[in-house]
Amino acid sequence: MSKAGYVNSIQSMGTLDGPGVRFVVFLQGCPLRCGCCHNPETRCLDGGIEYPALLLAEKALRYKNYFGKEGGITLSGGEPLLQAEFSSELFAECKKRGINTCLDTSGCLMNDDVKKLLAFTDRVLLDIKYPTDKQYLEYVGCSIEGPLAFLKYLDDQGVSTTLRQVIIPTLNDSDESVSFLKKLKSEHRCIDKIELLPFKKICQTKYDGMSISFPFKDYDTPTAKQMQGLLEKL
Repeated sequence: MSKAGYVNSIQSMGTLDGPGVRFVVFLQGCPLRCGCCHNPETRCLDGGIEYPALLLAEKALRYKNYFGKEGGITLSGGEPLLQAEFSSELFAECKKRGINTCLDTSGCLMNDDVKKLLAFTDRVLLDIKYPTDKQYLEYVGCSIEGPLAFLKYLDDQGVSTTLRQVIIPTLNDSDESVSFLKKLKSEHRCIDKIELLPFKKICQTKYDGMSISFPFKDYDTPTAKQMQGLLEKL
């Protein structure tokens, strides 16, 4: 019987979550509590729609003609590593169907199920949120050591990796943060791309609808000039 997972939502023709056009599955559940979280509705495991892995792979297959050479399926969340057993079965079924697989993750967990998942993963979008352990503990809820160990495993296995960072003015828009990302890239051959994404507050309506406070409501969105300056430093 196909393993079932809890899905929050599906975007059939996504263009922002990995290369090309992608079938993006946002899974339910996340162990972190990031201050800048854009999807607070995905935090708890309950509340999602239960999907068998086989059914979801078949659903993705319907869009294969639109994927082109670079597109495919992306697992996001929430945190896909929290449902690694289901995710690995889904990716295995997608690989059987010739569908490229991409994992959008914080890299906060590592176990045998996660290793199995990575064996079926063509690319990882790894969110490195801050340059220091102090910031991770304060604004994420875990140590930076987990994501760094995850990155080392990706490098050991040769999994193509895109580093991603959401830029939040006064927190990680410094020269220190840019230097940290450059250092990671120089030390890990698996990293072939770095993406900087501007922090936005369009998720405020989600927090309001859930009657919970948005921790980063007082932080500004970086300007286009600020983003360009950081990209030039990279």
